[in-house]
Amino acid sequence: MKGRRSARAPLIWIALALAIGVPIALAAGSEQLTWRGPVYILAGFAGIIALGVVLVQPLLIGGYLPGLSAYRGRRAHHRIGGTLALAVVIHVAGLWITSPPDMIDALTYTSPTPFSPFGVTAMWAIFIVALLALLRWRLGLRLRTWRIVHIPLAIVIVAGSVAHCLLIEGTMETISKAALCAAVLAATVKVMVDLWRRRTLRDSSIARP
Repeated sequence: MKGRRSARAPLIWIALALAIGVPIALAAGSEQLTWRGPVYILAGFAGIIALGVVLVQPLLIGGYLPGLSAYRGRRAHHRIGGTLALAVVIHVAGLWITSPPDMIDALTYTSPTPFSPFGVTAMWAIFIVALLALLRWRLGLRLRTWRIVHIPLAIVIVAGSVAHCLLIEGTMETISKAALCAAVLAATVKVMVDLWRRRTLRDSSIARP
């Protein structure tokens, strides 16, 4: 059993690299980039990277990435959460520079584009999680309280990010984009189910006389 796990370890990392790297590579070869300025391109790729980070986060907290202990996985989850917030800032700032009126409409939920409200909602959820993570110890949030707050926000982040991405017809190639979004949803559902099972088993073992 241990040998099988060690043999599968490189495959998991390769699959993760392909899930994130292929959409980025195909987007880099999009013909639409010919008509875009460097700031807009930077903003777009920051958004793609952010979605890739959204895939990595549940894998880390669920302990599904080989070679990382539970402690290191949690530490990486916290640090990469900051990277996610930074990528979103670059994404939004770049779009603001290239088209302030469109961003004002998006941030005020008055944009006619169907993808805007999903992206903005996910953005605010990301910022709230990042802020609470920074202030968690000062606020005295216990692990149980933190999970009660963090898990619903994480669901909002995943659902909003995936909807935002799927509804945009931009530089990302359709099939690789759909595959990345499916992987994000699958990883999130997997970790939610596993965490619920672990908690149920722990509670039942404590309740036994």
